[in-house]
Amino acid sequence: MARKLVQKRSRQSIAAKPVARISSGGDSQGSPSGQGHARASNGSREKQGGWHATFSNMACSAARYAGHPLAFLTAVLLVLIWALTGPLFAYSDTWQLVINTSTTIVTFLMVFLIQHTQNRDTMAVQLKLAELIMAATEAENRLATAEDLSEEELEELHKDFQRRAEEVDRLKQHRARLKHAN
Repeated sequence: MARKLVQKRSRQSIAAKPVARISSGGDSQGSPSGQGHARASNGSREKQGGWHATFSNMACSAARYAGHPLAFLTAVLLVLIWALTGPLFAYSDTWQLVINTSTTIVTFLMVFLIQHTQNRDTMAVQLKLAELIMAATEAENRLATAEDLSEEELEELHKDFQRRAEEVDRLKQHRARLKHAN
């Protein structure tokens, strides 16, 4: 009874709410106030103010650009220009410091941008999987929030599923033997 109620509410909530674009930092479709869906659902508006939305949009845009072939070609071009200017600067310490400092700064900043976009993508996947788990009739709803379990609980759950998978395999093999014997 409770499972059917959860499924019914889940289907109604999906049908009633437009889908917000997760990869672009949310848009105004997700909430009646015109605020982004992610900001409206992640806590207080003061806490998730303009700087958070600005950072989120910038991080997503930067990550999209960094993954584009043009970004790779730009990086290769910059390294080639740097290498070709080596003789001009007599391969000085300053010349080497330019590339070392540049790559360190870019790497340092990209770590935060990539982590942010990865967190968003992971949360989106978890939400989609949770919805599928709750919608499936035979699924265990406790798996919808498996990311919140401790390491020990996850390991225990993993062992339980391994055991169940082995039982299913043995049952299938047994049924195949019976079918083949008949």
